[in-house]
Amino acid sequence: MSIGNSNSPEEERPSTDDRSEDRIVERSVEEPSIGTALKKARIAAGLTVDEVSSTTRVRIPIVHAIEEDDFTRCGGDVYARGHIRTLARAVHLDPAPLIDSYDAAHGGRPAPTPAAPMFEAERIRPERQRPNWTAAMVAAIVAVIGFVGFTAFSGGDAQSKRPQAEGSASPQPAPKQTAGKPAVQPQQTPPAPKPSPSDSAIAAAPKDLVTVVLTASEGESWISAKDHSGRLLFDGTLTQGESKTFTDKESIDLVLGDAGAVNLFVNGKEIKDSFQPGQVERLTYTKEDPRQGQAQAG
Repeated sequence: MSIGNSNSPEEERPSTDDRSEDRIVERSVEEPSIGTALKKARIAAGLTVDEVSSTTRVRIPIVHAIEEDDFTRCGGDVYARGHIRTLARAVHLDPAPLIDSYDAAHGGRPAPTPAAPMFEAERIRPERQRPNWTAAMVAAIVAVIGFVGFTAFSGGDAQSKRPQAEGSASPQPAPKQTAGKPAVQPQQTPPAPKPSPSDSAIAAAPKDLVTVVLTASEGESWISAKDHSGRLLFDGTLTQGESKTFTDKESIDLVLGDAGAVNLFVNGKEIKDSFQPGQVERLTYTKEDPRQGQAQAG
């Protein structure tokens, strides 16, 4: 007969729930969250939230929310990834592991949208006018009549001059020159200046449309383009060296995930701005530009 309460081996053995909680605590200690990693790196770099916001152009409330692992204020997964990448570079942190952690926690990176909307954007260009065959035929008839008349006139003039050419014509004396005065040379008209490449590019752009050309010259960049009605024209990634052209009769709205990697041409003229690598930009252009649209970060 046993005296007192004796613990059985099963009671002394830790439960499965306790061991699971221990593993979760150990994992959380080993792997800090995205917001915690960004905040620690910012403090280690000696930067305040205001300084990071001024450098990256990400609004202060969004910086605070990301450091608290609240990504609902970013406006979607695409913008959240862009903000994480921008903040990580600002505090000298490798953004790749943070983006991988975000993708693992939010269902992975979405597949890029196929480029079919691009062809829809091209259809809004005005249809070319058909050639006027009546005017072309009239012009051809006029040209033939003019050529026949010129040939007949030239032939008669040549026959009238032929006897003089066959006879012994006395050589005409050279024009006399006054002593001390050189012969007056006919003035030559200077050639007309050639238009510069930039002027030609502007002249080639349609005047009644807004035309935007994007080229990923410094690396790949995610971009989104919409027309004046909000219809999505393109949503995907431009690889390095790839270009996209968008046109609309009123305006083009752009979102650039990495504005520093993109060259931008509007209505035949290059838009030069000091976009930084990894910087997210929202831009709007109309057919009255090439003045730069107002950029909105965040």
